Amino acid sequence: MEGIRIQLRPRKKARIEIIPLIDVIFFLLATFVLFTLSLNRIQSVPVDLPVASQESTPPPETKDLLVIQVSDQGNVYWNRELIDIDELPARLEQYKKQVQLPRILVAGDDKAKWGITVLVLDEVRKANIEKVSMETRTRQTGK
Repeated sequence: MEGIRIQLRPRKKARIEIIPLIDVIFFLLATFVLFTLSLNRIQSVPVDLPVASQESTPPPETKDLLVIQVSDQGNVYWNRELIDIDELPARLEQYKKQVQLPRILVAGDDKAKWGITVLVLDEVRKANIEKVSMETRTRQTGK
């Protein structure tokens, strides 16, 4: 018996048609253009933003405010007076008894160590003084 021959058609190579690709790109471009044009019609809520003024505002009353400053040498200043860190708990207790609403500002100079600052904050916490602030800018030592 004679073998049956089946002829296979040669496969065509796959090709990328550029015309439909260009059509899709133009469609996306037109969609984005129309979308961005419609953004101008969106209504928004008017908001009055605060304006910064160049006038210097007077600082809040600092009558009862205690400033404890930490220096880069590890020194502690009590309202510009150099004190020993061991004196701090007793002074805080005395300050708390003298002032009706004790407020403390903890400040530091530009090279103050964080460890001594944490010690000061711990002593303030132990004295149960709740109004404590940290100054965010540096001061000259002892000022």
